[in-house]
Amino acid sequence: MVRKIEETTEFLIKEGFTGATTGVVLGTGLGEFINEMKIEKQIAYSDIPNFPVATVEFHKGQLLLGTIGNRKVIAMQGRFHYYEGYSMQEITFPIRVMKKLGVAQLLLSNAAGGINLDFKKGELVLIEDHINLQSENPLRGLNAPEFGNRFVDMSEPYDNTLNELLITDANTLGIQLKKGVYASVMGPNLETKAEYRYIRNIGADMVGMSTVPEVIVANHVGLKCAAVSVITDECDPDNLQRVDISEIIAVAGKADGILSKLFAEVINNLKS
Repeated sequence: MVRKIEETTEFLIKEGFTGATTGVVLGTGLGEFINEMKIEKQIAYSDIPNFPVATVEFHKGQLLLGTIGNRKVIAMQGRFHYYEGYSMQEITFPIRVMKKLGVAQLLLSNAAGGINLDFKKGELVLIEDHINLQSENPLRGLNAPEFGNRFVDMSEPYDNTLNELLITDANTLGIQLKKGVYASVMGPNLETKAEYRYIRNIGADMVGMSTVPEVIVANHVGLKCAAVSVITDECDPDNLQRVDISEIIAVAGKADGILSKLFAEVINNLKS
């Protein structure tokens, strides 16, 4: 993997992907952030050596370089998921490459089901902590000294400074930003009523199929990160309604512009 990371990094540097200090991962149905950027470079994942290819139709599958204000940003327009058949190390490979390219802060977004009954469709929730219910770990097997400490501390996986900036800027923009615990499951199926009860009982406020592997690796490589979920469906096991993926995408799309403005404001206000 070390060789692949170096090979991919060298390729992207030759393609002009240099100078970015902030990375952004755009989740399901969330792509308007690119409208906040002045785009300088873009390249399809399929053209990047060693990159997986997004197989989910509503993930564009492009890596973008651009500016917001005076800050350079690399944005992943579409991410990779365990349910697509990729290994955890493949899913998180782009995070390691971003770190090699000089990225220091990482903002992630996702679409999530609301377990907390106070969360309604279209609301934004800052992830304060998470529960990993996926069956694999992206650090498994990485015992070479090049990868550093394999026993990564996860007492504060989400950076407090970034979280506070998200809260402050949300207030400034008049955006309601709730807080909660995110549970990450394998997918791609949605959960049963009993599973929703279980996830609620273990302390989660929302549930999704991504983000946590990327956050684990961000902590492994020393990349400060923060994440925001868009609540796309309400998961009340006592009053559960059938949900179609097209509805989830539509709800995410309605909140996309608000989340994009929040991320852009945060990037503009970063101190380093």
